[in-house]
Amino acid sequence: MSFASQFLNLEILAGAWPILLLGAKSTLLFSLVGIPLAVVTGLVLALLSFSRSRTLFALQRVWVDLFRALPPLVLVVLLYSGLPFAGVELTPFAAVTLTFILNLGAYFCEVFRAGLSSVPRGQSEAARSTGMTGPQTLVYVLLPQATRNVLPELISNVIEGVKLSTIGAVVAMPELLFQARQAQNLTFNATPIFAAAMIYFIALLPFVRLLSTLENSVSSGRGGKPLSAGH
Repeated sequence: MSFASQFLNLEILAGAWPILLLGAKSTLLFSLVGIPLAVVTGLVLALLSFSRSRTLFALQRVWVDLFRALPPLVLVVLLYSGLPFAGVELTPFAAVTLTFILNLGAYFCEVFRAGLSSVPRGQSEAARSTGMTGPQTLVYVLLPQATRNVLPELISNVIEGVKLSTIGAVVAMPELLFQARQAQNLTFNATPIFAAAMIYFIALLPFVRLLSTLENSVSSGRGGKPLSAGH
């Protein structure tokens, strides 16, 4: 059998396209919900890392270390298949969203923490001297500078988040990969899977190129020193 008939079968693609489109819409919807929630969770955790309370600081470190160490695939299966034994049943969408909040949120936390640490302390003191409150200083002075300083890392995490949505296939959430596998099982052909891969590639390529541009810009600003590796 030829490569074209197994991976680029236009007849099979035409039949599977409506299913793939539904999966792509589901992936987009989930990304628009899950990633922002992970960002907010990460920011809250990052702020807790600067808490003067030793208890809050310790809890924050345990949270971040735990959910960065647990593989997302194991976590989503535990939430979806394990919690029912404790009387808690989650829908596939809820299980994957909670996985995002726990796992991806922990990575966003470290990015925001690094960004906030990179802002000179004098910026905060100068803002407070003008009469700004603590929350105003955070929102209008610290966060904008911190976000700019770690923008490549934030975009990298967003890209990873979209790719991480494929774990939904494990718990039968009808995202793109799950729908592609369903179409493959019906057609006994790899074209739906290959088409799903191309959809991800086309959708994420602009963000990957933007990330490369930002990384090169930051690297040039640091005298050619490469960025530290992400997760």
